[in-house]
Amino acid sequence: MLQYRDLMDETHTRHGEILIVEDEADIARLMALHLRAAGFSTVQVEDGDEALRLLREDSWRLVVLDRMLPGASGMRILRWLRSSRRDKYIPVLMVTALGLPTERVAGLNEGADDYLPKPFEPEELVARARALLRRSQALEPAGMNAGRLRLDEDAPVVYDGDKRAELRPLEYRLLKVLMDKPGKTRSREWLLDHVWGQDVFIEPRTVDVTVKRLRKALKALGHEHCIETVRGMGYRYLERED
Repeated sequence: MLQYRDLMDETHTRHGEILIVEDEADIARLMALHLRAAGFSTVQVEDGDEALRLLREDSWRLVVLDRMLPGASGMRILRWLRSSRRDKYIPVLMVTALGLPTERVAGLNEGADDYLPKPFEPEELVARARALLRRSQALEPAGMNAGRLRLDEDAPVVYDGDKRAELRPLEYRLLKVLMDKPGKTRSREWLLDHVWGQDVFIEPRTVDVTVKRLRKALKALGHEHCIETVRGMGYRYLERED
């Protein structure tokens, strides 16, 4: 197994940018080669347990994560990230040979930001990595009020009076764009462009998964029904009257 010090020597750049967790050595080297050629620094690990150790010890801007790994599985690593107070907002690009829609939805439900099925073109890997990093930088909180809900200005948190619910950055941005025009129906395509970005390769179904997660978070405030599905059209935000 490659050691952390060896990986640092191999990248010839600072660590702490992109962590590649992939047990197929040829694929991992291909990923690192093209990401470094695009200007990113990378560290590669082949084992899920080693990946968890590095995630605990260092800070990362992006994790490229295989689903099937020796040691801790990709899904276990993803769950750990999303439960971590420090690292819960790190974008995760899952790369896997399990390309069935049900598998992709399962990963998205656990908090993956994007999915790249194998085999893939290296240029697409780089494009998706760039898009995720741009999106994570763009998801800066900006306060807003709509009815009883208030978005925090400094963190992805929503309030109803003294009650609060923590959101993931994508959920925060999705809620923000819907709250911006209460009652206005937004199509899935419009939401993909304004929440995920026009240059991101995301399936429209991803919107449904994120809405489901957002409703679950809002349920703690009693506002799970404020995001309404408009059949055949999309979603809209409705203010509670009580």
